[in-house]
Amino acid sequence: MPPFSLAPIMHQPLPLACCDFPACRGACCVHGAWVGTEEVERILQHAEIIRLHLPPEAADSATWFTSKIEADPHAPGGQVRHTRVLARPEHPLGTACVFWLPPDGRCALQVVAEAQGWHPWTLKPFYCVLHPLDIDEQGRITLDDPQELLTTPGGCLRPAVEARPPVEIFAAELAWIGAEGS
Repeated sequence: MPPFSLAPIMHQPLPLACCDFPACRGACCVHGAWVGTEEVERILQHAEIIRLHLPPEAADSATWFTSKIEADPHAPGGQVRHTRVLARPEHPLGTACVFWLPPDGRCALQVVAEAQGWHPWTLKPFYCVLHPLDIDEQGRITLDDPQELLTTPGGCLRPAVEARPPVEIFAAELAWIGAEGS
């Protein structure tokens, strides 16, 4: 996976702040996530400890990912699979990624990493760490539509009084994924 550069919006001061977890209850997990094939392998290598943290209906590692594989030059391994999405009445929007944990919306992959004494994002997929950032047509890291994210219930952005550039707001995420110019 090549290092990423940043789109101009990443340096533009905007009156935004990150989500208010746990108040958002993991709203971003509503549609599941794209996971690089290398990440899928790493997650499955730790299936025994991950399943201990999942509710019974999500504990079977054979059901964690869809079978369809798609090309994605930005994902680890160059291909992605999607996580299964389950009906979750406890989720603010009614469905969630198989790794979403009721009732507070924590990610089982992050819970496991922390329990093992690892960095919280060790098992977390690239696109989960990246969100609400995205990759534009030029392969640069950019910010998803801020207005849409601000109006999404439990969204991944909230208004802020002080304007700061996204490169500052998401400095930890950018450093983790190896973005240039962060």
